[in-house]
Amino acid sequence: MVNLAVALRSSMCIIVKSAGLVPHTVETEPGTKVNFWLPKNSCENSVGKPAKPAVLLIHGFAGDGVMTWAFQARSLSKRYSVYIPDLLFFGGSYTDKPDRSPEFQAECMVKAMSILGVDKFVPVGFSYGGVVAFKIAELYGNMVKALVVTGAPPIMTDSNVNRFGLSSMSDVLLPKTVKGLEFLLSVSLHKRIWLPSWPLKDYLKTMFTNRKEMAELLEALIINKDTTTLPSFPQRIHLLWGENDLFFSVEFAKDLQPKLGEMTSMESIKNGESLDEDNARPARKVSLKLIRRD
Repeated sequence: MVNLAVALRSSMCIIVKSAGLVPHTVETEPGTKVNFWLPKNSCENSVGKPAKPAVLLIHGFAGDGVMTWAFQARSLSKRYSVYIPDLLFFGGSYTDKPDRSPEFQAECMVKAMSILGVDKFVPVGFSYGGVVAFKIAELYGNMVKALVVTGAPPIMTDSNVNRFGLSSMSDVLLPKTVKGLEFLLSVSLHKRIWLPSWPLKDYLKTMFTNRKEMAELLEALIINKDTTTLPSFPQRIHLLWGENDLFFSVEFAKDLQPKLGEMTSMESIKNGESLDEDNARPARKVSLKLIRRD
């Protein structure tokens, strides 16, 4: 029987290729490689500034880059240089270093972009990728023109973990069974979908391969205190939030906005939750708006 998750990913790759993007691997240091989908001319020129303004689309925990951003890439690539990485331990990206922190993910993304000749870009981060995007803006602000984040705070604390009555983030974001994946989808999608068990088993087998390392990523994500001061961001930030998000409510986002400073704006998406496709469409418009302002 055909693995539906593999077939779906192959379809997403075809869509991304039709947008003029090609796969490419960047070695940021010995033992660390990051897989990208990026503009074809970036590979042909090896190193050089992109011909158009650059956006870095950073995926969340439930999928890799191409599975998350294929449709957005097709639209954005008409006017922008689109870079879609796979974070470490997703989609073939890996490291032999022990560091599992969001800071290290951010460091690897920035090193890769620098190697590719990109010195200014707009990170667009979704969920876990949003935390990494915030870290990029915090630690490498000279490279960040603006920032778009959906469904993620700058830091994750203990109080964020137990909202579903579970003992850890891994219980939600790293499901081991069909039932666990069904629960993840139920709290992530506004439009409920029913699937038989076999495609869900395929998805578990295909998208959650590096379980040990992914669990370590989630463990390193959590800061064990709720009094941590939020970092200061000089860039324009746009928070894009599903109004029915069960991970981080729209009220959470409204409370977060003023804490991030006067350069922060917010937009809520009607009938949107964490993984809804409808959430991603406005991200395209918002990121374009932020790029044009510069």
